[in-house]
Amino acid sequence: VQFVESGGGLVQPGGSLRLSCAASGIIFSSYAMGWFRQAPGKEREFVAKIDWSGGNIGVADSVKGRFTISRDNAKNTVFLQMDSLKPEDTAVYYCNVVRNMRPQWSWGQGTQVTVSS
Repeated sequence: VQFVESGGGLVQPGGSLRLSCAASGIIFSSYAMGWFRQAPGKEREFVAKIDWSGGNIGVADSVKGRFTISRDNAKNTVFLQMDSLKPEDTAVYYCNVVRNMRPQWSWGQGTQVTVSS
């Protein structure tokens, strides 16, 4: 199983980014997917999840109303639209298969998001 995250970068507070995660080695359309992030010196934390059909979406309170998760099963890809970004959103972002909001496979390399003026 492999996850390849992309789309990160440096953005000013209030800006937007759209992250992508391409998955391989699994029947993508059968699994719930999630995004996680790890800030420097902190534990990796859950950000958002989406079930196999694109429903049953859940997001962390810290990003509710600002981040949107979606997926394209035809492209084996899950997305994270991040709006109204704050400096505290700075982290490396990862995707994974999730079950009960817990990651199920090894991590990819992640994509760095830095929010700074």
